[in-house]
Amino acid sequence: MQSSFSSLDWFVFLAYFLILGITSYILSQGKIQNSREYFVSANSMPMLAVAISVLATSQSAATFLGVPEFSYKNDFTFIGFYLSALLAVVFIAFVLIPKFYALRAVTVYELLENRYGESAKKQAGIMFLIGRVLASGARLYIGALAISMILFGDIIFLHVMLSITVLMLGALAYTYFGGVKSVILSDIIQAIVYVGAGIVVLVYLYNSLEHVNILQTLQEHEKLRLFDTSIDGKFSIIGLLTGWLLLNIAAFGLDQDMTQRVLSCKNQKEAAKSLIISILLIIPVVLLFLSIGALLFVFYQNADVLQNFKGKDITIFMYYILNEMPSGLRGVVTVGAIAAALSSTNSVLGAMASVAIEDIYKPWKLKQGEIEEIHFVRAARYSVLFFALILSVMAMVSYFWQRYSDLSLIGFALGVMAFAYTGLLGVFFSAIFTNRGTSKLVPYSLAAGFISVLALQPYIFEISIGFSWQIIIGTIIAFSVMQLGKSTEDKS
Repeated sequence: MQSSFSSLDWFVFLAYFLILGITSYILSQGKIQNSREYFVSANSMPMLAVAISVLATSQSAATFLGVPEFSYKNDFTFIGFYLSALLAVVFIAFVLIPKFYALRAVTVYELLENRYGESAKKQAGIMFLIGRVLASGARLYIGALAISMILFGDIIFLHVMLSITVLMLGALAYTYFGGVKSVILSDIIQAIVYVGAGIVVLVYLYNSLEHVNILQTLQEHEKLRLFDTSIDGKFSIIGLLTGWLLLNIAAFGLDQDMTQRVLSCKNQKEAAKSLIISILLIIPVVLLFLSIGALLFVFYQNADVLQNFKGKDITIFMYYILNEMPSGLRGVVTVGAIAAALSSTNSVLGAMASVAIEDIYKPWKLKQGEIEEIHFVRAARYSVLFFALILSVMAMVSYFWQRYSDLSLIGFALGVMAFAYTGLLGVFFSAIFTNRGTSKLVPYSLAAGFISVLALQPYIFEISIGFSWQIIIGTIIAFSVMQLGKSTEDKS
């Protein structure tokens, strides 16, 4: 095991944070007059910037390390998930985005208010907030854990906590003052760093295998397969066109974390383009990290690899970083992991704040009388700080839970948004495609979707069923609950 950071690694690390500091200062200089500017930049963001921001938001430290792990152990069939996402965003572009822009929505849940009333918007928003606290807190922990391993060479609580703090302060530097405009523009920087780190690793790894027939080795071990034509494969074509398609519709169209930046475009046409282009950009990035995993398989094919660090299982990419990466390059990979973690963290702070203020706090406050808009800008910033604290606490809870519980909170928390998605899919599909459902049924539908997927987890009733099927079943149940209500008219 190599020692911790060298002086060259620290130079790369500190140079990156110097760039973060300078750019965050520059991007925070604009004066924000109202909450709409803070949360969707008053619909002024360029289409390509939004597309790159969606790319950056979709990638986290977990995907930075996890995508190479998949191809190392399996093949390239994970790319099917993003081909499914491409179909999903076409649906979102032509069905959901026109409805969001017709309402001049700041959050996606305003569509439910238009259909079922204010309470439906609040309930969907609360479901989003609960899921995001768990899921994003766990992602923050995973990113901090990786950074602690690389920076400090250990995973003691103090160093993990410092890593959490570094990530959160980096996220706050952009989100607190500049709102979504600052987040989107900073995401361009994070995307460049993230992808750049991946390219550097791929080139270095490829050159280290110059005396090996890479393609022949991968073909012999069936590592180059792109499509899974089986019936029950994790990313089978059937699954990609059903459950995974539903999941991607929810992730890119019903999750405020992803759609907030899309709602900041100048009009619905640019918003639709930004979403489709973002997936077209994501696909080669994912192929890049799948290729890293494939090369790692070739690199370690005859080695006895123990993917463990101080009693904790680690991915093959993390094993490679800790054991093989030279001075300087380790610093580059570290800032790549930080960039991935920052882009997903700063976006979720803005998304959670937008739902808390626009869907819950603002309607309540306005009922008390006329309030100046600047009040809601201040409230938005306080909300960002509040959720930064909550997510940091959740990340620290994840540290202890993972050590002292048989049930993996991390696995649960990372999947909890998928559990929440089924309820949201059921409610939104009812609102869009039928004239049935009532505001009273919304919380029951959201709960039914969540509970049905939770009940299908192997650690509950020892039921073993593919995740894409869980999404299908949960969505059908949630949708069926909404259909129990009598016909309703729009609340607009």
